Amino acid sequence: MAEDARLESVEIPGLAGLLEGLINAGTRSDPRAIAVVAHPLPTAGGTMHTKAIFHAAKALSRIGCHVLRFNFRGVGRSAGSFSEGPGEQDDFRAALRFMIDRYSHVKRVWTGGMSFGAWVAMTVGASDPKVTALIGVAPPVSRYNFSEVTTAAKPTFIVHGERDELVPLKEVRKFYALLNEPKELVVIDGADHLFDGRASEVGDAVEDLLQDFDG
Repeated sequence: MAEDARLESVEIPGLAGLLEGLINAGTRSDPRAIAVVAHPLPTAGGTMHTKAIFHAAKALSRIGCHVLRFNFRGVGRSAGSFSEGPGEQDDFRAALRFMIDRYSHVKRVWTGGMSFGAWVAMTVGASDPKVTALIGVAPPVSRYNFSEVTTAAKPTFIVHGERDELVPLKEVRKFYALLNEPKELVVIDGADHLFDGRASEVGDAVEDLLQDFDG
């Protein structure tokens, strides 16, 4: 498949050892942005192959980004073991630095993730001065501390399921109200937390949100 032909397997040096990753270089030799995306909670079966993350990464590549998705420590072929968050934040920092070093000429740097991965990606991205936009898919705002995201005042894009059973939409709307502009929220009708049967719509939403974004 043409899509698969642009995938490159990489190993990312992390504090717990090597992390398994995939870069989708899209169709452009000179990317408009680089992005790092993180998967949901490992203890609940989240991996870089989780359908919604797969579709989000594909969408970002379609709009001209070079995208890295990777497995947190202890997932797939990544070294180490789950550490409840701090270690996974270290993993994300390592992945982000890997992409920034590899594509040092690219000025737009976006971080995103799904569920637990959204918390990791958005909080790490909020504190990194090189990161220019944050993307959250089903961000667990009622379960983790997202205060760094609200105070960072960076462009933030959110995709959430209307019927998310773990993170009620009303909580996401409260969080969204705290964010500075520019910001966008897309609600996928009828979708649950994992976007079961609706994962491709996550990709469509990400593409729509960011295809004309210039930050």
